Amino acid sequence: MATLHLEIVTPEALVYQEEVQEVVVPGVEGELGILPQHVALITQILPGELRIQQRGGKELRLAVGEGFLEVRPDRVSVLTDMAITEADIDEKAAQEAVARAEQEMRDQSLSHEELATVQAALQKSLAKLRVKRRSHH
Repeated sequence: MATLHLEIVTPEALVYQEEVQEVVVPGVEGELGILPQHVALITQILPGELRIQQRGGKELRLAVGEGFLEVRPDRVSVLTDMAITEADIDEKAAQEAVARAEQEMRDQSLSHEELATVQAALQKSLAKLRVKRRSHH
């Protein structure tokens, strides 16, 4: 079966690098599935769940933040500000972060920039919770 090379990179590290069968990313217009020989594409990704269909049929799920996706027929590059595997997500800490962000958003004195920062943090925390809780079902 044909594969494609997937790289997931954050500002801190190369998080993932493998040959995979498929990757599904949270795009600006919904989920985007990438298979080998996909047409070239560059698009923005949003906080959410990234799913990887590894060789051998095993699926890996990561919570990702905002970033960009570059697709070439044999290679996919994900550049994001966050990429965490479900095993590395602390559910309690993510719940606390959601509660903090929701409380901060009630503060009417926040500037537009501060509000955008809080909203971005909220979206990342919600992405972590979705990935972690999906593994419970």
